Amino acid sequence: MAAVEAETVPLTLESLPTDPLLLILSFVDYRDLISCCYVSRRLSQLSTHDPLWRRHCKKYWLISEEEKSRKNRCWKSLFIDTYLDVGRYIDHYAAIKKAWDDLKKYLEPRCPRMVLSLKEGAREEDLDAVEAQIGCKLPDDYRCSYRIHNGQKLVVPGLLGSMALSNHYRSEDLLDVDTAAGGFQQRQGLKYCLPLTFCIHTGLSQYIAVEAAEGRNKNEVFYQCPDQMARNPAAIDMFIIGATFTDWFTSYVNNVVSGGFPIIRDQIFRYIHDPECVATTGDITVSVSTSFLPELSSVHPPHYFFTYRIRIEMSRDALPEKACQLDSRYWRITNAKGDVEEVQGPGVVGEFPIISPGRIYEYTSCTTFSTTSGYMEGYYTFHYLYFKDKVFNVAIPRFHMACPTFRVSIARLEMGPDEYEEMEEEAEEEEENDDSADMDESDESDEDENESDEGQAEERQRRVFDVPIRRRRCSHLF
Repeated sequence: MAAVEAETVPLTLESLPTDPLLLILSFVDYRDLISCCYVSRRLSQLSTHDPLWRRHCKKYWLISEEEKSRKNRCWKSLFIDTYLDVGRYIDHYAAIKKAWDDLKKYLEPRCPRMVLSLKEGAREEDLDAVEAQIGCKLPDDYRCSYRIHNGQKLVVPGLLGSMALSNHYRSEDLLDVDTAAGGFQQRQGLKYCLPLTFCIHTGLSQYIAVEAAEGRNKNEVFYQCPDQMARNPAAIDMFIIGATFTDWFTSYVNNVVSGGFPIIRDQIFRYIHDPECVATTGDITVSVSTSFLPELSSVHPPHYFFTYRIRIEMSRDALPEKACQLDSRYWRITNAKGDVEEVQGPGVVGEFPIISPGRIYEYTSCTTFSTTSGYMEGYYTFHYLYFKDKVFNVAIPRFHMACPTFRVSIARLEMGPDEYEEMEEEAEEEEENDDSADMDESDESDEDENESDEGQAEERQRRVFDVPIRRRRCSHLF
């Protein structure tokens, strides 16, 4: 009888054992865990169990055991204090904090000066003041990143990557929030756009659209590209680099820390290497990485500029008599329309490198396309040092180049057909005038005609970077 009565006693929360309840609460999100404090006295006591907050501290704030020991605080206290400081960014903080931590850990032994150039995080009131100054709200993920590091000092090399050609150099610094606010754009073509980076050599910046305007999506990150064929200064095309600040920043960091972007002379070079873009001929391996240069490219007229870095390596196991010297190169260049151009010439970038067992030779070159993408392939011709009359070819793997997604200026889209046709006619007339001038000059003498032919040949070779590249100057934005 007593056993029957015991079975009919109602089951209450107070009578449940502690361990199963703690196990259940360990799967509850921090919001629900806080809500449990207001349900009952029992759940309120259980929700203060410190190990429950360990998971949330690590998940949202990336607080380590070492940091907890150093601060000598309980997990719940650490969670609450951090939440009071940066709680509004809880959906972004972990991803951005991890990116910053990974980047600094990777760069400290390789580019210590770059890490030292980083500024301390901005305060909430500083970010609020910038919002009041520009009259727009800053994206929360942008604010979150600037709470961790307020950009960097304007130094070289910049944190956001470099690029060096024979007479062109780019190195982008991550702007602090005050400098960025000074470059906030209200003019047509870049309305409501905030600069993220700046290159002191070219004036190039990457922008984030803090409001949706002029065909841009809110929070989109892009390089501006002025329409060189339009008379309207508001006609600015865009190369899209990221859908949000988080997307832009974390993808860049991943490329750096994975070794995708090589570090050369304490600088991050934004070359992308395709693991399949490797070819081995005998003991020699050739690999290629590529990069798109927005500052030397344009959508109108279509001119897309790419640079590539080639690595030629002979196996350490090769016999000494395999040592050889590069004599010439051959390129087959194909654009997106299927148009093919063949280029050949002596050496590479004016050099005739000697390759011996274990030795590596690298060089940088470039090409342009009138289409948004294209590819190159070819071979090098070598001769053996010990058998100079014996030559052989080494394959260069096919490597593809494609510009980022771009968006045409809304000012161009709004042009009437008559205005557009007139602009196209003017561009054609300019090309004809240039051609006529060249023909007049070439008629002066047979010697001038020969020089003109040589100039055309040099122009073909310029596409593979064996003579200096003519630089297009970029205007400073602010």
